[in-house]
Amino acid sequence: PPETTNRRNMQYKRKAEMVEAFQFGAAVEISAPDWFMKELEKERIFIDRAITDGAVRIYGCTITTVYGKQKAKNGDYIVRAADGSIFPVKKSKFKSQYERAEK
Repeated sequence: PPETTNRRNMQYKRKAEMVEAFQFGAAVEISAPDWFMKELEKERIFIDRAITDGAVRIYGCTITTVYGKQKAKNGDYIVRAADGSIFPVKKSKFKSQYERAEK
């Protein structure tokens, strides 16, 4: 006889993982952590800029990940996982998936 399938809903919970993160914004070159700035120097991250009325405006960044290039906008979070991978997370998603760790 064919194998029967258990039709109960299987629920899973995201495993707790400690990450480092910061909120990306226009003052990124002043407020970013060292690990972000090192990736800029290695050209794995690029700051996205536009010139408007003669002023340079930072509106996001592009991060090279194992999944290709991913973009972050001002207000998004940049996360560095325990394995060293760096990736952007939208602000709304970050707030629902991460909470500040107590030291």
